[in-house]
Amino acid sequence: MEKILQITAGRGPAECGWVVSQVLKLFLQETKSEGFRHAILHREKGNQNGTIQSVTICLTGKNLAPFLATWLGTIQWVGTSTFRKYHKRKNWFIGTFELEMTQTMNVNEKDISFQTMRSTGPGGQNVNKVNSAVRAIHTPTGVQVVVMDSRSQHQNKKLAITRLKEKVNEANLAQLKDRMTDQWENHLNLQRGNPVRIFKGTDFKQTKENKSFKPKRQKLKQETNKTLRQVQGKQQKWD
Repeated sequence: MEKILQITAGRGPAECGWVVSQVLKLFLQETKSEGFRHAILHREKGNQNGTIQSVTICLTGKNLAPFLATWLGTIQWVGTSTFRKYHKRKNWFIGTFELEMTQTMNVNEKDISFQTMRSTGPGGQNVNKVNSAVRAIHTPTGVQVVVMDSRSQHQNKKLAITRLKEKVNEANLAQLKDRMTDQWENHLNLQRGNPVRIFKGTDFKQTKENKSFKPKRQKLKQETNKTLRQVQGKQQKWD
């Protein structure tokens, strides 16, 4: 299984970029401990040293979905700005989002068509008279290259295959970058409430929220018992 995750500060200030850098460290630690492999696909540095505005990570491994579910959403850091000493704000938010996988195109030589033509430019009469130049076209994508480096048509064909593969790989990378650009909406839609994880202080300790109703039930039971004792005490006075 393969997943792509984006951790972003959105349009947040340097403090949010610092939070992204801290979250990235913890996230990669958990990734390693869970046995998943990762690769950084794209990293956009923040305006201040040690800050990251956005990072995109490719994860591979089994049962990724349950692991990512504990990270996807809003992450909150509660702390004092290390960049603006007297800034009153204490709560900072970043977002983690799963990106849709882009379909990469692998080049199969069976999908390449070739056209021969006369070379142009210097190189002697042999180059200009013989169809030694080669045009290679990758049929599924329409990507094409023309090679006329050598007087040998066979050599030009080999070079054309290599360069065509490089060009298709560049197209795959451009497609991924376009996808990340499309995800800019993620930067604009950070939810400020209901964070999936909360960290506090410059040591970045995680605060775990107890979402169980058991403490509330115990508190309600105690308040009820207290009220009953008060009522019973009043009744005894009256008696």
